[in-house]
Amino acid sequence: MSFSIAVAGKGGSGKTSVTSLIIRYLINNNLKPILAIDADPNANLGDSLGLNIKQTIGSIIASFNNEKMNIPAGMTKEAYLEYKLSEAIVESKGLDLLTMGRGEGAACYCYPNALLRKFADSLAGNYAYVVMDTEAGMEHLSRRTTQNIDLLLIISGHSVKGVRAVARIKELVAELKLVVHRQAVVINFAPDQLAPLVSEELTRLGIEPAALIPEDELLYQYDLELKPLLKLPDTSKAVRAIDDLMTGLLNPKILNKGVVK
Repeated sequence: MSFSIAVAGKGGSGKTSVTSLIIRYLINNNLKPILAIDADPNANLGDSLGLNIKQTIGSIIASFNNEKMNIPAGMTKEAYLEYKLSEAIVESKGLDLLTMGRGEGAACYCYPNALLRKFADSLAGNYAYVVMDTEAGMEHLSRRTTQNIDLLLIISGHSVKGVRAVARIKELVAELKLVVHRQAVVINFAPDQLAPLVSEELTRLGIEPAALIPEDELLYQYDLELKPLLKLPDTSKAVRAIDDLMTGLLNPKILNKGVVK
């Protein structure tokens, strides 16, 4: 049984970086194998992980629609599509990546979302952890791509708008009755002390952050130079904050060999 982690948040909240550092934590603590899923059509998790994406769910659907008349004899359309989808998995030591990519047409992501969910569900049993970087905003929730999640991390930047977006995501999870076993709120790009307006908004909405991730010039430099965030040193402020957060959130659920209870 795999342990699933989804990372959600408003655009610009830094959720892809947080997702990458969560994966870094799992790798460094030998909590493998890991399936990383980039469910954002504006896919960039591969860049953050240092993995080269050649195909996505969206691009395979597009090519399949053009090639479907050439399905090998004796193979059903569904079996052939599943075979083609397996080509979207980027494999590396202890870590595989599956990327949704763009939809069939302008702003159309419903079918790729549905396929991604079904395909990811079929793969999950092969991994100790599944970590999903979701689409900015709440579209992934309304389409129910993100459900049956063990841990949902909701990321906000250091802003009142970001905190309000967190509250809306929490409300939508409840409204849609999504199966999310545990939620945690993270304030990213946090200064040494939260601005009074941000603190007041958190209090007003009854939100208590599980962690504050500080601004980190080293992480910014790695992003700028397209260096894999998995290679960030332990001295990185963001790395230390994520490591502390994940240790606190996961340790009660982990047996000696990293098997989830």
